[in-house]
Amino acid sequence: MTYTKENITKRKFDVVIVGAGGSGMRASLQLARAGLNVAVLSKVFPTRSHTVAAQGGVGASLGNMSEDNWHYHFYDTIKGSDWLGDQDAIEFMCREAPKVVYELEHFGMPFDRNPDGTIYQRPFGGHTANYGEKPVQRACAAADRTGHAMLHTLYQKNVEARTQFFVEWMALDLIRDAEGDVVGVTALEMETGDLHILQAKTVLLATGGAGRIFQASTNAFINTGDGLGMAARSGIPLQDMEFWQFHPTGVAGAGVLLTEGCRGEGAILLNSNGERFMERYAPTLKDLAPRDFVSRSMDQEIKEGRGCGPNKDYVLLKLDHLGAETIHKRLPSVYEIGVNFANVDITKEPIPVVPTIHYQMGGIPTNINGQVVIQQGDQNSAVVNGLYAVGECSCVSVHGANRLGTNSLLDLLVFGRAAGNHIVEFNDKLKEHKPLPADAADRTLERLNRLEAATDGEYAQDVAGEIRAVMQQHAAVFRKQASMDEGVVKIAAVRERVNAIGLKDKSKVFNTARIEALEVDNLIEVAQATMVSAAARKECRGAHTVEDYERPADDPVAPLGRDDANWMKHTLWYSQDNRLSYKPVNLKPLTVDSVPPKVRTF
Repeated sequence: MTYTKENITKRKFDVVIVGAGGSGMRASLQLARAGLNVAVLSKVFPTRSHTVAAQGGVGASLGNMSEDNWHYHFYDTIKGSDWLGDQDAIEFMCREAPKVVYELEHFGMPFDRNPDGTIYQRPFGGHTANYGEKPVQRACAAADRTGHAMLHTLYQKNVEARTQFFVEWMALDLIRDAEGDVVGVTALEMETGDLHILQAKTVLLATGGAGRIFQASTNAFINTGDGLGMAARSGIPLQDMEFWQFHPTGVAGAGVLLTEGCRGEGAILLNSNGERFMERYAPTLKDLAPRDFVSRSMDQEIKEGRGCGPNKDYVLLKLDHLGAETIHKRLPSVYEIGVNFANVDITKEPIPVVPTIHYQMGGIPTNINGQVVIQQGDQNSAVVNGLYAVGECSCVSVHGANRLGTNSLLDLLVFGRAAGNHIVEFNDKLKEHKPLPADAADRTLERLNRLEAATDGEYAQDVAGEIRAVMQQHAAVFRKQASMDEGVVKIAAVRERVNAIGLKDKSKVFNTARIEALEVDNLIEVAQATMVSAAARKECRGAHTVEDYERPADDPVAPLGRDDANWMKHTLWYSQDNRLSYKPVNLKPLTVDSVPPKVRTF
């Protein structure tokens, strides 16, 4: 079968949202309530989106459990980002945090409660009171199923608001007109295999992260970077893609996430000598230091021979001292994960853990309204009309080089809501749809028909597996310059293989092989962006730790060589000619004094 312009169905909407996770549904709720005609596309049923896997909590300075205010949260987020976060966006997020959490509570979110009825808050890594002096309880939690509760709450409110969901649809490409404005998307309906053009006044990308470019990942199999691939192919740069967070506590051998809420509730990390080793590396925050710091410490213990197990390749997370009652009340999912994935009863014995890829700090560059921005002339923030991005696929740069735990769910709520509000205003001004260009579906038709025409070729999952192997080998927790340079060459070679993928099954109905082949087009964009950006950054900052650079003698796990003079800037990678550009970090908050860079200690 050949896809042609004649057999494409066209539909019109005010707004098309790609992705039905937390950020997409928070935006769609705002839009549907305002009376706009909204279509939400999702590869899976909305409550199966990856937000459902978030466990620990959503960060907000409510001050229910200990003294707190948004200024402390603002400081912690900047310090956690290793000063690569934009301070105006961070201020906006931290100030909005209590508002969006209380709003979610009023939607019916079943937060855990304190005896006085207020929202229960637990400590979390990197969150402190009084500018780093002591841990603070800031993570608003629903046991260890916070993302699950949030996603179901938002879905129920969207159903109430009559949001239109297009379930098991995959968006393929952005449609841009001659002026560069985005006027819709092309999409494949999985059930029928039919191609559609969804014309819109506004397109919002909320497709989540792309953790599936790595072999060992806490990400769902759907996290293939679809929004990033769509943006990159249409000429939009990807920002700060060298920064990937390794979560300290993935189950060894399985990669399944054990929430930071474990350590928030009092769990501790042990080496083979039974030592609580984080006391050595972070004397103040100990096991509640930020994720990049804890991951490096764990890796250091393993490298120096203090790892556990027959191969000494993991450390232990001890929870049994918390008591079975606390574990079953506050960490029920962690208990189940221990039994199912490690054959461990965490109420009686410790569980093996290793750092596992978890979150991308980079993404599609945006401003605090969710509008996608690009470099144009002397401007670093020229708006791409008609295009927004929110959530993990975006980079408003509140996370910088390392995200604090709980700030991901907060990011979804704050910027999903902000983008929704801004689009309402934008659509009021823009009454008519811009016309579709004559070549609206040409790129998509070429991609689909290339697969249809191939009588043989590479198997998509073999190519995807090679992408993951290269990334795991050359862009892991600790990086070396020579290895990254080698990775750049290898990933460029894999890109050639992507163009040679064939499709043996040409059927239309629920053809998952076709979907997987189309996903590889997105994986390669993200992988190459990551590898090229990482090899170019000649310093250590946050999650980007390069062994070649000198380590301070008095701190064995400090960032090895942060270079503020030359590298206090955001990376921008362009797919068309595989080139890099840069733009400065915004060190000016909206209303308060800037937090100047200093060495990160905990």
